[in-house]
Amino acid sequence: MHEEKLLLDIFINPETVPHFVSYAFLASLLLITISLLVRSSIKLVPTGVQNVMESIVESLLNLAEDNIGHRWGEHLFPILGTLALYIATCNFMGLIPGFYSATSNINNNAAMAIPVFLATHVYGVRVHGFSYLKHFMGPIWWLSPLMFVIEGIGHLVRPVTLSVRLFGNMAAKHIILLVLGSLAPWIIPTAILALGTLVSIIQAFVFTLLATLYLAGAVEEAH
Repeated sequence: MHEEKLLLDIFINPETVPHFVSYAFLASLLLITISLLVRSSIKLVPTGVQNVMESIVESLLNLAEDNIGHRWGEHLFPILGTLALYIATCNFMGLIPGFYSATSNINNNAAMAIPVFLATHVYGVRVHGFSYLKHFMGPIWWLSPLMFVIEGIGHLVRPVTLSVRLFGNMAAKHIILLVLGSLAPWIIPTAILALGTLVSIIQAFVFTLLATLYLAGAVEEAH
């Protein structure tokens, strides 16, 4: 009932919905719209938006295949590509005056980090079966119980670190812009916006890279 009410409020009473949810929907709709436009105007020799999108997609595909391997890299690329494009779009939206970055909210980031955590272990079991537990045992058999606990804690912390890292960097960027904007309304905020653009790209890349490495560690052979 609560979920149904939230969906109704999004369309009937948008002021009652947390603004990060609205901007998350807006970022998703923007990406879907661009994807449909590019798809409807695909040319053999890419130009304009198609050229830009193909370059981005090819870079993300190479990132996945270089770290995970061709077979599973190509299979997991849709997850990683979606994360990278969505996070980058949300980050850039936060640079527009009057807009808000959904990645500045910990709930939005957790909604991305938890599926990455689950996918890591789902694919680990899918590829290795029960042998996947060897990834947690370490190379020395008599230290296996201790290593299992340490590795287990490390894996459980992953979604927390993914969420908090992105949240902290994007929230800090907004706070700095607000503070410096009140001190020097034109000069300093312009420089910070340029730095914010770089931070937005780096944070999208870091989140995607870590997700890629986590998935790569799950599907690789344990030694």
